[in-house]
Amino acid sequence: MATKTIGFAVAEEDEPRLDRLTAKFGHGNRSAFLREAMHQMEVVDRAERLAALQAYGVERSATAALTAEEALDVVRRVLKRR
Repeated sequence: MATKTIGFAVAEEDEPRLDRLTAKFGHGNRSAFLREAMHQMEVVDRAERLAALQAYGVERSATAALTAEEALDVVRRVLKRR
């Protein structure tokens, strides 16, 4: 894995928090902690996007007066075409 050193600032009062979290989630390694933090933020991002898609689907189903089962049938038909 190719690496590149980058710098970022941490407020002095946040350093104990960073050290505690690094010890727990990065096994004392700040780079490992940052990789884990990025992974977790990607999980949050996917969950937020999924929630938005679900809300869109609920809205569209309600607009079309579809039951949950009818909406699932539409999804199955669309996925079959792919």
